[in-house]
Amino acid sequence: MKLALFGHGAMGQLVETQACVAGDEIGVTITSHDLGLSVDELATSLSGHDVAIDFSVAAAALPHIEACALANVPLVEGTTGWKEQEAKAREIVEEHNGALVFGANFSVGVNLFYRIASHAAKLMADVDQYQAFIEEEHHARKRDAPSGTALKLKDLMAQYLKTEIPVASTRAGYIPGTHRVGFDSAADQIMLTHMARSREGFAAGALLAARWIVGRKGVYEFSDVVDEIIKTE
Repeated sequence: MKLALFGHGAMGQLVETQACVAGDEIGVTITSHDLGLSVDELATSLSGHDVAIDFSVAAAALPHIEACALANVPLVEGTTGWKEQEAKAREIVEEHNGALVFGANFSVGVNLFYRIASHAAKLMADVDQYQAFIEEEHHARKRDAPSGTALKLKDLMAQYLKTEIPVASTRAGYIPGTHRVGFDSAADQIMLTHMARSREGFAAGALLAARWIVGRKGVYEFSDVVDEIIKTE
């Protein structure tokens, strides 16, 4: 599999390392030095690649999605903070018959955590005596707050819970990505926690999505990839 990479920071480098270990080829790597390139120029540079993976910045998500659609190269969009542009992204991909898989979090563990939190919310809705809340912590360099993962958790839980679900965010030091879903009552508290030990799980998930999206058309969430894995194992 020949990969194009958008971004060569910590995540981009980790994706590159894991891809090379797996025997994949890294073609073009587009970094902040290429900010002056037009969408058409980006599309031209993507020619001959099987799939692209983007871990750059939110502001570049839409141009990268458009460039990949024009080049007929499937894209794994790992950048967060661009959710308000999702409708436009879907429109671009559909217009050019492209392929896109995106997600608030590319960790398989987090996507299983989504299902656990969602089921817990459904149970709590039936009991109707617990107040739900979400807490998330990340290192000081993370730009978006609340995290995309926390917002996804809130959306999933809100399908079952009628009351507002508060979200608390912390950005400090080198805290590993941590998400907690709590249910509090006068009698007790239930707490569910997911803590990322490293970025390796995100890179592995992105590569898993990259292999999955090759040969497909349309817009998918990473949860669709995980759903298929769960059904076949």
